[in-house]
Amino acid sequence: MENTHNIDNERYLRGWAKLKEVDGQAGENVIESLRDIAPDFARLLIEFPFGDIYSRPGLDLRTRELAVVAALTAMANAAPQLKVHIHGARNVGCSEQEIVEVIMQMAVYAGFPAALNGLFAAKEVFAHQRAANADATPTAPA
Repeated sequence: MENTHNIDNERYLRGWAKLKEVDGQAGENVIESLRDIAPDFARLLIEFPFGDIYSRPGLDLRTRELAVVAALTAMANAAPQLKVHIHGARNVGCSEQEIVEVIMQMAVYAGFPAALNGLFAAKEVFAHQRAANADATPTAPA
């Protein structure tokens, strides 16, 4: 039993570190929003996707995030999650153009409505990031 607890704790710690690396504060906000209603689900979100899958070798974080953006765009019903992962894709070095191209590619497989929803989600995230960056840019003294 102790060994299982240690393995689960390792998954959690590995997952928490990977979540912060990818999604930063946005990911932490998602986890925190679940703590009062489904703390076990919050833990599962950390352990499985980030502790087990994102931590695997074979794909870098940029590729993983582009794949997730593509999948969530194709689903066409996961806008909040798509926005978090567009933000994550930017955090790990994906350009706006790469994200837009991946979303546009989904029009072929998931249809124009799904791609449009994805593009509007990306537009919102990009605008929010630009505004946040503008607010963080120091101004020269007068």
